[in-house]
Order: sequence, then C-alpha cells, then structure tokens
Amino acid sequence: MDEEPSLRERKKRETRQRISDIATGLFAERGFDAVTVTEVARAAGVSAMTVFNYFPRKEDLFLDRIPQAVELLAGAVRDRAPGESPLTALRGLALRLLAERHPLGGVGETFAPFWRVVVDSPALRARAREGVEEAERALAAALAESGAPGPDLLAALVVAAYRTVFAASVRRLMTGDALEEVARDHRTALETAFTALERTGLDAP
Repeated sequence: MDEEPSLRERKKRETRQRISDIATGLFAERGFDAVTVTEVARAAGVSAMTVFNYFPRKEDLFLDRIPQAVELLAGAVRDRAPGESPLTALRGLALRLLAERHPLGGVGETFAPFWRVVVDSPALRARAREGVEEAERALAAALAESGAPGPDLLAALVVAAYRTVFAASVRRLMTGDALEEVARDHRTALETAFTALERTGLDAP
C-alpha cells in the first residue's frame, strides 16, 4: 500500500498547485506572453525563485500536467494487473481519464479556453510537443521492461494515436460542439485506436 505523503510534501503540492492555478488564471486573462513570472510570483505571494523551484520554465506553469502524464503512462504499464497486456492497461487508463473528465482525458468544460491559450503561444506549443516526446520516452522504457517486442515503435504508435484523438476532440470543443457528443465520439475513437494497436501484436512478449 502506498504511504500517505508527509505534511511537508502535502504543503509543497498545495503550493505548487496554487501557483499554477494563479498563473493559469493570469495567462487565460491576458495571454501567456503578456504575463511575467514576476507577476505570477507577486500574485501568488511568493518569490520568483520559489516559482522556479517548482517550475523550471515559465511554460511549465501552464502545462503543469506533463509530469503527471509521463507518470500515468509509464505507471499504467508497470502497475498493470497480472496477466494484463500493456495495451489493455493503457486502454483502461485512457477510458478512465475520459470518464473522470480528467485534464489529460481529452474532454472537459474548460478545455476550449485552455487550449486557445496554448494555440496562441509559440512557446507553449513548443513545450507541449516536448511533453509528448517525454511521455513517449517514458512509455517506451516501461514497455521495454514489460518485455514487449517493439517498445519504441509501440510507444510511438500509442502516443500518436492518443494525441490524434485528443487533438480532434479539443478542436471540436473549441468550435463549440456539445461536450457530451464530443465525449461519446472520443470514447469511440479511443476504442477504435486501441483495437487497431492490439492487432499489431507488439505488446505480447
């Protein structure tokens, strides 16, 4: 059983989330490039050094879920049930995130304004691409540990499929399509993608 985080660790997480939430609000209101780290720090009641202690780059203030995405993908493979294939575990993760309307799930009420900020900022778009690459590398490492015969190829295919489905749903939300309709189609697209990936046989040792 996982140990409960210490009080110090909980406070660090709360501080990190508070800084990110304040930064996100400022970026959404004024645009990413128009807000400085100093302004974020002032609004959060901390020093700029404290902000950088939690977020190495300004872009990470907004795209703060990248580390979580990396952990979730690799963890789904490493912590899967006995006898469960990596792709089955990854399919389950994708569907769970969607059902929970998780920020990494592809469909949510705040997705449209969030991704408009990303689209409007070259720096955020570049960091998002880097985040995808980080997730792919972590997934490939976990797949290699699992004994999958083509870990690098399978990781690339999984991430590309998920990114494609995710981006399509975000575009629809940004054009005003109904949330529940997009969620339904998103689920269907995920099921189709994972079924196609399973036919490759790349996750069977």
